[in-house]
Amino acid sequence: MKDPREVIIRPIISEHSYDMMEDNCYTFEVAKTANKVEIAQAIEAIFNVKVVKVNTLNVKAKPKRVRYQLGKTRTWKKAMVTVKEGDSIELFAS
Repeated sequence: MKDPREVIIRPIISEHSYDMMEDNCYTFEVAKTANKVEIAQAIEAIFNVKVVKVNTLNVKAKPKRVRYQLGKTRTWKKAMVTVKEGDSIELFAS
């Protein structure tokens, strides 16, 4: 098994992710090679919660331009993790 800190890169903080927290769903940036089972195990190991469901998606690169130079943003993987009713991740608590 991979180290949980290598699987979970950072939490995603946005208005939409805060709205999803009411349904016990938390959003994270994860390693591009991680699968749903590894993500669930890493969340359970780091935050001591019971994971019910994991949804993942690959975020594609967007074209960007700085003056005359064309380029793209990076691609990354997002995971929406639903935890058991009554559990919460304190990292997001305000």
